[in-house]
Amino acid sequence: MQTGKRFMILRFIFRQMSLQKQANYLKKKGIMLGTRLKNGRRIHIYMLRDLFIEVLYKNDNVNEEAEHLNMLRGLNNLNDYLEREFKASF
Repeated sequence: MQTGKRFMILRFIFRQMSLQKQANYLKKKGIMLGTRLKNGRRIHIYMLRDLFIEVLYKNDNVNEEAEHLNMLRGLNNLNDYLEREFKASF
């Protein structure tokens, strides 16, 4: 199977999971890139192949339940998004 098709299948299955299952999958299979602060909250950024996913956890604690997830495809989209977020903070 082609890499692109496998990625599309992974992305489709990932989107069908509940928020908690997505967060658990990221903890197990994703790569934690780091955290950033927004509005006093800590946002955790993961990479899963060509997906970049921000997760906001209850009490900003990765051991708590996930509250929100934001998914971006590709490094260029991540860079554009983070640049817009940075500019909006001023």
